[in-house]
Amino acid sequence: MNASEMSNSAFGDSMRILDVRTPAEYETARIPNSHNIPLADLNRHAERLAEADGTRLLVVCQSGGRARQAAAVLDEHGHRDAVVLEGGLNAWRASGHDVEQGEPKWTLERQVRLTAGAIVATSIAASLWVPKARFLAGAVGGGLVFAAVTDTCAMGNLLSRLPYNRGSRADIDAAAHRLAA
Repeated sequence: MNASEMSNSAFGDSMRILDVRTPAEYETARIPNSHNIPLADLNRHAERLAEADGTRLLVVCQSGGRARQAAAVLDEHGHRDAVVLEGGLNAWRASGHDVEQGEPKWTLERQVRLTAGAIVATSIAASLWVPKARFLAGAVGGGLVFAAVTDTCAMGNLLSRLPYNRGSRADIDAAAHRLAA
């Protein structure tokens, strides 16, 4: 679904917004009336969401990749009415739609860039003393190429599990309950 064709008022009672970004990203900026269940926790709640007959889900992330993965998870569990917001929150914001702002925190994509850059810089510097350390930089580069080609990110999945990026279980359970209601 294209952000420029949408508005919050177009959803009605039968559509809910599922934001699959990390809680830290969600707290920073979110679509009004959205509910946060991070992609890493979605399997745990997918069946409950699939049982909500007649409820359409608009699945959102930062740029679209995680939302597509989430829609596939929901589809595997029988939820056939999940629609991905193409371009994610970035496209929503660019289309001029309302965004609720919270306390700024680093997005998962920014954390991945920092981590990958730090590993590459450190391994290149270390290769002055330990020549084989340069292979770590090559492995990170290969991982980034793979992430781009497959539109997945193993490093992002790992970073999303850090305490900084986690929300409380109570918040996630409450969001799942509201989405399935």
